[in-house]
Amino acid sequence: MSTSGQHTRFAPDRGLTGRMVATMFVIGLLYVGFTGVLIVLLRGAWPIIVLISGGLFVAQFWFSDKITERAMGAHEVTPEQYPQLHGTIDRLCALADMPKPRVAVSQNDMPNAFATGRKPEKSVVCVTTGLLRRLEPEELEGVLAHELSHVAHRDVAVMTVAGFLGVLAGAMTRMAMYSGLMGGNRNSNDQNAAIAMLIIPLVSMVVYVISFLLTRLLSRYRELAADRAAAQLTGRPSALASALTKVTGQIAAIPTRDLRQAQPYNAFYFAPALSAREAAGQLLSTHPSLEKRLEQLARISTDLNR
Repeated sequence: MSTSGQHTRFAPDRGLTGRMVATMFVIGLLYVGFTGVLIVLLRGAWPIIVLISGGLFVAQFWFSDKITERAMGAHEVTPEQYPQLHGTIDRLCALADMPKPRVAVSQNDMPNAFATGRKPEKSVVCVTTGLLRRLEPEELEGVLAHELSHVAHRDVAVMTVAGFLGVLAGAMTRMAMYSGLMGGNRNSNDQNAAIAMLIIPLVSMVVYVISFLLTRLLSRYRELAADRAAAQLTGRPSALASALTKVTGQIAAIPTRDLRQAQPYNAFYFAPALSAREAAGQLLSTHPSLEKRLEQLARISTDLNR
């Protein structure tokens, strides 16, 4: 993995790079171990296990951006359709010396934004119509710089893969339990099957829980890292702070049903699709608290003024 921000003018973040490498190593090790457990317990089915685990992982890596875009309602737009949006991203990409990602808009009243893509050349930055309607130009610039920093630091791809490995472990467990992979001579293998029925769900649960905790820790740090990088690149941390305050407050007014539909993708969003009370009460949130993000931006503002 390349050094964070190596090919752009976004401030390098070795803390983020170290956390991404450590997270991928631990989760990858867990996943390999889980696959090994399946192979040992389901000896006759190891070719199917390897084929399924490898095939799903490759498919997720290559198509994760398309899957995320479709799930979140992103539609690519042209400069003629959204000139201000494209113009802002053009300026930021020139300032950061990075390739321009594809630009998309989601027809959604919830004010938010996200970035996805396995590498900068294949990335997309998407904003909702609710965000475009509510933010001033300098606030929008701060949000877009935040999302572009995710692309430059490549943490979007790491989060996508890391999160998927835990989900894949659960999917493989269900396949093993219910699709006949544990078949064979049931008369002679009843005891082995009973042991496997006990061990596989337990190991899968451990893999999922550890993956969940690691990705949550990484997600909170990467949001702070993106705020720092965006504030330093634009030189206007107050604009990003204003956007954060406005977006967080406006999200609270969105109907609960709409927020629940968006919550599975919270790790990708600029701000979580949660009410202020829910966000404050989530110890394992995908994002740091608004207060912590604003405190960091205030410190950066003070440093820049010096």
